[in-house]
Amino acid sequence: MNTSELARRDKFQFSMLLNDKRYRSYSFQFFALFILICAMAYLGKNLLENLAAAGLNISYSFLGEPAGYDINQRLIEYNSQSTHLRASIVGVLNTLLVAFLGCIAATFFGVTAGILRLSNNWIVAKLMMIYVEIFRNVPVLIWILIIHSVFLAFLPQPKAFRGENPEATMLWDAFAFTGRGFYIPKPVFNDGSFLVIVTFILSVIGIFVFRYYARQKLYSEGKLLETRWTSVGIFFIPTLIIYFALGSPIGLEYPELKGFNFKGGIHARGSLISLWFALSIYTGAFIAEVVRAGIQSVDKGQSEAAGALGMRPNFIMNLVILPQALRVIVPPLISFYLNITKNSSLALAVGYMDITGTLGGITLNQTGRAIEAVLLLMLFYLVISLSISAIMNVYNRSIMLKER
Repeated sequence: MNTSELARRDKFQFSMLLNDKRYRSYSFQFFALFILICAMAYLGKNLLENLAAAGLNISYSFLGEPAGYDINQRLIEYNSQSTHLRASIVGVLNTLLVAFLGCIAATFFGVTAGILRLSNNWIVAKLMMIYVEIFRNVPVLIWILIIHSVFLAFLPQPKAFRGENPEATMLWDAFAFTGRGFYIPKPVFNDGSFLVIVTFILSVIGIFVFRYYARQKLYSEGKLLETRWTSVGIFFIPTLIIYFALGSPIGLEYPELKGFNFKGGIHARGSLISLWFALSIYTGAFIAEVVRAGIQSVDKGQSEAAGALGMRPNFIMNLVILPQALRVIVPPLISFYLNITKNSSLALAVGYMDITGTLGGITLNQTGRAIEAVLLLMLFYLVISLSISAIMNVYNRSIMLKER
């Protein structure tokens, strides 16, 4: 084949979009995207025409109107005269709160149960197996209702803390666990507290930096540095020095029984606690199986070789097994975090006002703006799901095997 034939072959022609394998896949993808855009445009046009025929239009002006309802659990200031927009923001924060707490607790339950399922102790392994099989085979809504009912039935009411010989007492005179929720001390920030908080954040960052240095030292020189007590020292000592040097600028406001209920402190309602615990323990059962599979995917010779070098079992698990198992554990773990966030929409079953209960519930019913409310709900769950996926995918890429 001469030079002119090669040039003629490499010259682009429209027929190459279907006949040349270099362009064929892109052509099909572009065509599928074009069809999807046309379908979405047709549906949107049809929606607008039907709304216009019914004398309706899409408007979000209702977000500036007074909400007219109270929200029992809130992280920011809110009252019944606040706008629907602020009510929606309160719902968003409530959803993010239970999702964040749920992801942390579910990871703890899942990792613990997954490791214990592989225990040599027969009783412990079987108990973890029972936990996994029971919780993951019953719908999460049922667990939410069961756990909420248990809290209401077995935890005392505030009146049980009253009197000279009360039926119930506060834990360390600071924590009260009641059927109406948990009451815990509330931090009070005075002058100088900002510097203490900055020091604490820098201490946490310092722990990660030190552990990274210790890990690199181990991999490069085979030198094992003591990290546990050093990390504890970095965590506490700098913050405590700044805290006492500035005259204890951060105090605590303790809950006190006044009238028919506790006043002061932080009140975590029973609906929040039961929803958080139910989502955590339910999702933790699924995470446990993923953790077990990830650990078992690591060749047994890895732990045997580490044991032959004299490493203790906890170091073998933390330094040899889990780092390799994470490559199997993390990808499905992303889906479980997304499930916690989306399953939090069941909060209305126990009276917890998340974004589904505010914007998708009371606000929708009061204003009649169903399309606008649903579109905002879809946008919120889409954004938070994509954000969780992006963050976890960054971490997943950081632990992937680096090929030459």
